[in-house]
Formats: sequence, structure tokens, C-alpha cells
Amino acid sequence: MPTSYVVPDLTGKSVVVTGANSGTGKEAARRLAEAGARVVLAVRTVAKGEQARTEILARHPRAQLEVRRVDLADLASVAAFADGILADGAPLDLLVNNAGVMAPPTRLTTADGFELQLGSNYLGPFALTLRLLPALLAAPAPRVTTMSSGMANFGRIHFDDLQWERRRYSPNLSYAQSKLADLVLAVHLADLSAERGWNLLSTAAHPGYTMTNLQTAGAALGRDKPARTFINQLGFLLPRQQVEEGTEPLLYAATSPEVTAGGYYGPGGRFGLVGPAATTRVTRRALDADVKRRLWTVSERLTGVALPAAVA
Repeated sequence: MPTSYVVPDLTGKSVVVTGANSGTGKEAARRLAEAGARVVLAVRTVAKGEQARTEILARHPRAQLEVRRVDLADLASVAAFADGILADGAPLDLLVNNAGVMAPPTRLTTADGFELQLGSNYLGPFALTLRLLPALLAAPAPRVTTMSSGMANFGRIHFDDLQWERRRYSPNLSYAQSKLADLVLAVHLADLSAERGWNLLSTAAHPGYTMTNLQTAGAALGRDKPARTFINQLGFLLPRQQVEEGTEPLLYAATSPEVTAGGYYGPGGRFGLVGPAATTRVTRRALDADVKRRLWTVSERLTGVALPAAVA
């Protein structure tokens, strides 16, 4: 199926896309580079990033692509990556927080001891975003776009047990919490930008039901084969789309001149799972002022990362 959203000219723009070695991240990096942007493929495994770079260059020989390592499940790696970007001394026009892990069957932890989904999907991107703010705010019209999920609608921020240490671990509800947190991050960053007079535009997106390796890769973590989940057992009953279409809301949120601060974009077709990019309702839990402030404060404490003095 042909894609419908045309990414505007990005010549001269500098972009970072996390999780750019596969799925929506790779497709986003390809189309952003095709539009003229200089794209950093921020990946956990450099060899996979180089393979993605080679594949994109085969289609677009003029693409400006660089592979750099970042492991969002390791705050030291996040700091090193951000330091490298800042050391370049150049403005960063766009950060795409795309990377994530989905529904590992058992409770796993990050290098810093966080529950894996909260750490990889939210705390890592939170720390990365804050560390990159000086480079972002040096750009004329910077943007941060964060990938959430339709599962955010089922999420709750359990401040009394964020890490699933007391309750029985639920792969899907843990995922939903992490993706609700991503949505809160996007909305609260938009609030901060308005309060402080920054020229930063923060948006969020979700891919609907897009066929990538996200569903199977997460379900296989810690096992020889993927665990049985609702998605990989009954997902064939749902409307679904290929990665080219599923990346459109992310690209729209990241580059369209028509999006709004704190806006949320996803497929506009059946059940919000497929179709062209459209505005999506932000769940009220992500708009709760107390939740936004409390999660931000907790995230600063857990990651040890706060607003840089230069921008605070």
C-alpha cells in the first residue's frame, strides 16, 4: 500500500531517531533522510544499525546517515550518547523517541535495576530528552516526538509500585504503564515549553497495529521462543498494517506544520489500528496535572537527571 504523508523538505536539519535499526524507527529514519535530514541512527546494537544504514543507502544513495550506540536500558549509555551529541556543538532539530520493548513474559530489569519496560520505554527516553535539551533549544524550531501506544489507554501510573516489585507482574499492564508514561512525558514537555517560553514543540504518536518485530521480540526475552500473548495468538483477527503505513503518524507528529503542542497522532481508520495519520484523543490520565508533576519528579529522582541548568 503506498504511503500518503509527504515529509516536508528537511535539508540541513539534524535528527536523532532511537531504535532506528528496524520497524518504525528504521522506516522513519529512511524517510527523514530521504527528505534531506542528517539522521543519527541511535541503536543498541551497532552492527544492526550499520545494516539498516546500508539498506537505506541502497535505496537513497545520498542519504546522510550516522550510526551511534545508545542502550536506553542503561543510563550510563544514555549519558555517553547525549554527551557525544552535545560535543558535536551543533543544534539538534528533532529527537524521535521511538525505541521500545513490548511485553517480556517475566519481570526483567535494566542495568540500573528498573523494571525493563518502564526503564527502556520511559525512563531512558526521559533521561535522553532532558540531556539533549541544550542542543534542541539551540535549534530554530526544535521538536521532540515520543512514540506511545494505544495500550496507554489501559495504563495506570502505579506510584506505589512503579517497578512491579509488590504486585504480580503483568507483561501487558506493565507495557501499558510505560506507554502512558511516554504520553505524559510528551504532554508535560509541551507544558514546560509553554511555561518557559521555549520554542520547542513536543508531540506524541502511536502506530496502531503495525506489523513489526516488537510483538515477538519482547515476548521472547528470557526464553527460547516467544511466550503466548494476546497479540501473537489473536492478533490475526485485528485489522493491521505494514510498517510503511504504521510509521506515518510518527512522521506526521515529527514533521507536519499542522500539529499542535502536546498533540497525539495515530491511525485514523478502523478501531484506531490502521489508516492515515489523524489526531488521537489523549487519555485523561495523561492530562492529570498532579500525575504529570508527580511522574516528572519521580523520574528525575530515579534517573538522576533534571533540567540542565543552562535551560532550567
